[in-house]
Amino acid sequence: MVTTTDFKPGLTIELEGEVYQIMRVDHIKSGRGAAVVKAKLRHARTGAITERTFRSGERVGRAMVDHREAVYLYTDGMDYHFQDAENFDDIVLTPGQIGDLAEWLKESESITVLLFEGQLIGIELPQTVEREVVQTDPGLKGDTASGGSKPATIEGGVVVQVPLFINEGDVVKVDTRSGEYVERVS
Repeated sequence: MVTTTDFKPGLTIELEGEVYQIMRVDHIKSGRGAAVVKAKLRHARTGAITERTFRSGERVGRAMVDHREAVYLYTDGMDYHFQDAENFDDIVLTPGQIGDLAEWLKESESITVLLFEGQLIGIELPQTVEREVVQTDPGLKGDTASGGSKPATIEGGVVVQVPLFINEGDVVKVDTRSGEYVERVS
């Protein structure tokens, strides 16, 4: 069993006898009443997307899925191609199975492929990835680590808020769950 506080993209849960993979999670605290958690869910078998609201702290069953290490190879414009790290088999996933996680994929990087009852249902990314900054405004003299922040586009097209001292060409570590800057990589 997992609670709504454990929800994160990629987690697989069981609801009403069906298996769903969490695509996106939003924790909402209103002025009055209890907090709620809105989750965007993808049905493991059909790929249908649905949104559901849970009470904060609500418990749901965790689906038992198999995890296999794989390497991302490429996309052909239609599907995403991976290679199983153990037996070198080709694994092909559709954009519906990958969802919003596609922006974090980089060729030759290791990921985890999720299988439920032998059927491919999606992927799980590492908690952090290192990406090069491809576009950002230049830093100004006197910028410090504790100063403000600015938007920066990293490899894959993701826009991340970074400290003012980060420049184009720098490599940064980013949290794939929240899309937040962690640190600059030397």
